[in-house]
Amino acid sequence: MSYRSVEEIFESFNNLKVLIIGDVMVDAYIWGVVERISPEAPVPVVRTTKRDFRLGGAANVALNVQSLGATPLLCAVVGDDESGKRFIGRLQEKAISAEGIVVSDSRPTTVKTRVMTSHQHVVRVDEETDALLNKKEEAAVTQKIEELIQKADVVIFEDYDKGVLSKGLIAKAVDMARAKGIPTVVDPKKRNFLHYKKVTFFKPNLKELKEGLKVDFEKHDQKAIEKSVEQLTQKLESEGSLITLSERGVFISYKGEKHLVPAHMREISDVSGAGDTVISIAAMCVALGLPPFLIAALSNLGGGLVCEHIGVVPINKDSLLKEASKQGWI
Repeated sequence: MSYRSVEEIFESFNNLKVLIIGDVMVDAYIWGVVERISPEAPVPVVRTTKRDFRLGGAANVALNVQSLGATPLLCAVVGDDESGKRFIGRLQEKAISAEGIVVSDSRPTTVKTRVMTSHQHVVRVDEETDALLNKKEEAAVTQKIEELIQKADVVIFEDYDKGVLSKGLIAKAVDMARAKGIPTVVDPKKRNFLHYKKVTFFKPNLKELKEGLKVDFEKHDQKAIEKSVEQLTQKLESEGSLITLSERGVFISYKGEKHLVPAHMREISDVSGAGDTVISIAAMCVALGLPPFLIAALSNLGGGLVCEHIGVVPINKDSLLKEASKQGWI
């Protein structure tokens, strides 16, 4: 379908159901003030003023999908612990279904706690395991995918190397999606980088691209980037890729087209969660069959907008629509 305006595209987002498979986590924040240095060690003493508990990882992708008007179908694993219970409770508060969540009695819920003062990130404390799921857990996740994929228009693999996504599980899920003609979009990490065979669309950042292919070059070497993307597409037998290039913007190679889309000048406050926004927008654009330039341009614009906020926050659809409508892309 061809779209006559950005408004039409955003209206079509509302009809999509997006299956997100991957690693979820809690993004916890402790806000406070520093008034002295500890007598026990040369470190600041933070007096807590506020705590926050946010949905992170694949769950932040679900929030972005929801913010864009689509219906997220989240499939992931949490621990049978207090953080897991709070996580499921927070999903329910956000009106996101927990039907695809598997509760494990053998692994903890991933929690990343950030200590923040005066807009400074003092330290981060991680509670997690990156062990692969056991056979029982993987079977439970596979069953959830089989159920949820019946409703899906696109599948996002949100991989944080925390163990939910294995080579075998990825292959099963991709096969299920291909059998139904559902596009698959990947936000990869290192461990499974080359395991996403025959996916539709791949979205690494430049560092992940170089590490995944074991190549090295300067970040401004566009020829090397394009050569690496061609190599990646051949290895994965995928249809294309979107490479995020930080301050340089994004590069897309998809459906026989290549575009380098520059970043928009912004006041950057925090890059946390920008990749989650980019993959959410890209996946929904792929599901709608948008042209490659528009996929890259909208994803790039959304990723930049969330960087203006402190902490991990989902995209604001109205802000994105307002900005996109000014660009004259359609």
